[in-house]
Amino acid sequence: MNNAYDVAVVGAGIVGLGHAAAAHARGLRTVVVERSPRARGATVRGSGHVGTTLQVDAHRALAARTRELFLSYAPRARFWLARRGTLAVATADDELEVLRGAGTGRILSGREVTDLAPVAGAIGGALYRDDMQLNPREMAPAFAAWLAAEGVDFRWRTTALGADPGSLATSRGDIRADNIVFCVGVDLESLWPDLAARHGVRRRATDMMLATGVGLEFPVITGSTMLRHEVFRETPAHADLLSRFERERPDIIDLGVGQTYAEVSGLGVLIGAAHRDEDDAWPFQEEVAFDVLSREARRLFGQKRLDVRQRWRAVAAAVPGDTLRARAGDGIHVSAAGGDSAMSMGLALGETVLADLYGP
Repeated sequence: MNNAYDVAVVGAGIVGLGHAAAAHARGLRTVVVERSPRARGATVRGSGHVGTTLQVDAHRALAARTRELFLSYAPRARFWLARRGTLAVATADDELEVLRGAGTGRILSGREVTDLAPVAGAIGGALYRDDMQLNPREMAPAFAAWLAAEGVDFRWRTTALGADPGSLATSRGDIRADNIVFCVGVDLESLWPDLAARHGVRRRATDMMLATGVGLEFPVITGSTMLRHEVFRETPAHADLLSRFERERPDIIDLGVGQTYAEVSGLGVLIGAAHRDEDDAWPFQEEVAFDVLSREARRLFGQKRLDVRQRWRAVAAAVPGDTLRARAGDGIHVSAAGGDSAMSMGLALGETVLADLYGP
């Protein structure tokens, strides 16, 4: 095997694949090192929601560029990508005021919302046309397979052990590379602990479920999602929304629940998520999180019973400011996107890092 490259990327999640794709597009000899036999981390365990309009300022530009890149790569790598947008559902006046204050998307009446999705109790909502949806379990392996067919080398089942300028040490021997980019998410704290501590990187455990489909054509977000995203937090009505949830539904706050529903044909509806940032993401999940997720789904869709098929936990990096670009040494770089934002910004983040290294 070739052991000399222009760029070595550590990690085959969406951020790592974004960096590899950007390097390959420049004609650079590129290798991806991944300790697992295939992508199996936070990228494939999420909802597949590409929330372009949920970002603000510089992150909105990254998300918009990521959208363009997904539209370019999907037909070539042959993975499903839906361009229907996102439906935000308001079931209370303060939620509708937050949607109005955000100033993005088209505001809908309650009747318009229920015409678009089988939800109960909607008094209004908003439709965000620029958002997209993919099947995260299909996209990552399809994208990696296409990059491999295009000439990017992949070293699966290979663990990165560390790096010196020009050399990446792995469990299968050293790899020479002019630039080495670590896109390892939460594993940053073990490979570069001082850097991770300096930048405030923590672990974010996210609990999700898969249930039988309910007939959604759009990814759906609700009031609890409005508590988490900056585009909503900046609105005047957000304080009232937060106060009501703290008073009436404190378990939503305690468990970090942000309701997102994304249905994939042939798979079901991906339901998330309960989030918890902690230094040690304990692998034993509390049933209370799934009880709340089930309760909120039944309430939204007006169902007495929810047919849950799978439950799981993803552990990703929680990055202050949602993105991280740092230098760990000469020709050694670290790149990360927070767990909630990686799918929406990861591809463009890779392009930005490669532009920093090799010019626009």
